[in-house]
Amino acid sequence: MLANDRRAFLKLSAAALTATALRRGQAPAAAGANEKIIVGLIGCGGRGVHDAGLFRSTPGVEVAYVCDVDEGRRDRAAAELGIQSGRAVGDLRRILDDQTVNAVIVATPDHWHSPASILACNARKHVYVEKPISHNIREGRLLVEAAARNKVLVQHGTQCRSTGMMIDAARALHEGAIGTVLAAKCWNVQRRGSIGRGHDCDPPPQLDYDNWVGPATMIPYRSNRVHNRWTWWYHFGAGDMGNDGVHDIDYTRWGLGVETHPNKVVALGGKFHFDDDQEFPDTQQVTFEYAGAGGPGDRRLLVYEQRLWSTNYPRNVDSGAEFYGTAGQMFLSRRGKIEVRDAGNKPIDLPIKPESQDDAAHVRNFCDSIRSGAPPRADAFTGHLSASLCHLGNIATRLGRSLNFDPQTEHVLGDAEADALVRRQYREHWGAPQGV
Repeated sequence: MLANDRRAFLKLSAAALTATALRRGQAPAAAGANEKIIVGLIGCGGRGVHDAGLFRSTPGVEVAYVCDVDEGRRDRAAAELGIQSGRAVGDLRRILDDQTVNAVIVATPDHWHSPASILACNARKHVYVEKPISHNIREGRLLVEAAARNKVLVQHGTQCRSTGMMIDAARALHEGAIGTVLAAKCWNVQRRGSIGRGHDCDPPPQLDYDNWVGPATMIPYRSNRVHNRWTWWYHFGAGDMGNDGVHDIDYTRWGLGVETHPNKVVALGGKFHFDDDQEFPDTQQVTFEYAGAGGPGDRRLLVYEQRLWSTNYPRNVDSGAEFYGTAGQMFLSRRGKIEVRDAGNKPIDLPIKPESQDDAAHVRNFCDSIRSGAPPRADAFTGHLSASLCHLGNIATRLGRSLNFDPQTEHVLGDAEADALVRRQYREHWGAPQGV
């Protein structure tokens, strides 16, 4: 890192360092209770169209634009969502320039999540951004700062935060249902497919590949790297830890009650199964330690387990977590499962109704926040803390060594190679975030 870049980083980080400081500030101007919320969709893949459908079915909300750099995708989304002629666009700035638009959905590939969201914040639009909130730790911090600076709301697409069962379970854990929770383990165990071996070639004519790459440094189009494959490439994605595991990491961190970054990260794993082009691991074991004040009762441990080649799930569910307290244990899954036991391993009957992840409730919470000015349940800082665990876990797995992390400066200590991966290089492009 250049000296000037480091000084700029430290200056920006020091200005908005703690959760309290970043969450405070004047509330954004709230929309009236009966005022229609006008929304634009940025990114017309399957997840984006799914999200836009939820917004469209929310009372008092209109989805007025769709945007994608792939002409075929945006035309299909426009037809499915009933978008007016002239409002299916290839440049997101067309949406941001429209003063009637209140909010945007960012459902692009990962490397565009923070840049597009920062541009939207700077245009005074509220943002619903899919997970992970960032491609790297540094740009996640910049998004947190952009939301605070522009006094707009950001909702991260970790939908468990608005799911009734998860809200009740987290409250029970925090209120001592199983004593003091000192450790937790979550898992992402499922069978993924191979991406095979691709080759560099010309992009299809309907795809604006230059703007698909956007602020990332340019690399050639490859037959297995765009549209549903970018997740597995360092340049554009965050692996399955950031793609699907982030949901389980988020509610595990929530139940564990940690609202900062970890101090230490230990990871093992790699490509144990797939013989293909994907760069991220199919097998991971990552442990995060939170030092707290350093004494007994202050420290916390969070463990993440990933196997992308198995259908033998822990507790017969592909996505779940176990919380270990001084007076019992809780098993929780966003697939709608919960089980609580006391210190003697006897079942505890808590008044918590099993419920699967509720995407529609998360959209409603965001829209309610726009109208009331209240913080949404998965704000930018919440998303940044959880996504950063994915980035740190991937860095440690990639390099094959443990990391010592400073939660205040957001730097890896004593390891220049690892610290360089906290951020990325950007090319000259209108989407490149400032302050990197």
